[in-house]
Amino acid sequence: MSTRFFIALIPPQAVQDYADRTIQELTERFQTRTAKAPPHVTLQPPFLWEFEQVFELENRLRQFAQTRSPVPVTISGFGAFAPRVLYLNVLKTPELLALQAVLIQDLEQIGIRDPKNKQRGFSPHLTVASRNINKLIFKAAWAELQARSVEFEFVSNRLILLIHEGQRWQVRSEFELGGATRY
Repeated sequence: MSTRFFIALIPPQAVQDYADRTIQELTERFQTRTAKAPPHVTLQPPFLWEFEQVFELENRLRQFAQTRSPVPVTISGFGAFAPRVLYLNVLKTPELLALQAVLIQDLEQIGIRDPKNKQRGFSPHLTVASRNINKLIFKAAWAELQARSVEFEFVSNRLILLIHEGQRWQVRSEFELGGATRY
């Protein structure tokens, strides 16, 4: 049976809390929504994988992570993919861009491909609103977020494999960059 997965970095709790508060505020004020997943930076967008072969995927990610170093991540202000998505802006650092590019290449070797990703390129971000947004709501919410100053810096030391379980995305497993795996 094919199951949906994606691979991401999950920020530290302080960043998650800030993102969750922002998501909640936008939901209350503008009735926006976002995917039902923990706050994250997507490295590999959702893909289908046979659940019976999930251990093969996890082994591949474990081997990949062991050869990579933790990655510095900087969030600076907000950004938008007008007129439908609002996000915390993750800076395109050389380390983050390299990690994502090498991960995508590695996953292609086992048949995981995202043609849209190749066309769009990698734009790291942490979504705070992406659903139930019309142009008027977008304009009002974006004007507010643009006026805010927010900065976070952290080192991400884990790749996260998320699995779609009906209504929500859940963490399936974690892979230490340069280290061990947690389930």
